[in-house]
Amino acid sequence: MPTWIFYAILSMIFAGLTAVIAKFGLKNVSGDTGLAVRTTVVFLLVWLNAISFKHIRDFNQITSKDILFLAISGLTTTLSWIFYYRAIKIGDVSVVAVIDKASIIITLILSFWLLKESFTWRIAVAALLIISGLLVLTVK
Repeated sequence: MPTWIFYAILSMIFAGLTAVIAKFGLKNVSGDTGLAVRTTVVFLLVWLNAISFKHIRDFNQITSKDILFLAISGLTTTLSWIFYYRAIKIGDVSVVAVIDKASIIITLILSFWLLKESFTWRIAVAALLIISGLLVLTVK
């Protein structure tokens, strides 16, 4: 199994745990407060990871364009997390998570358009299945 697939599977597992564990933590606080606590932990652990694995050296090679795109990505991540935590605070995590994961459709469209990645029928079928699942859960 290629390393990137292994990492993607680990990402999937931890992302799946995240929402359910967060819902427990939001019992007595707002989504925004819960997100502030979570993000503080993320911030500290990401820096610890970068320092521990000596990726801190990469800062020598970072360009202003890299910083701009990473900053924009940080902005979109922040907005996503704010609305996600507000949604799981008041909604069912099972439905919120499916809607959130439907972001893959946006990712696919942008990856074909901006990154010039290959469009295949397998991807098209998978995207249609994701959209179908989203509709089944959200349309009354």
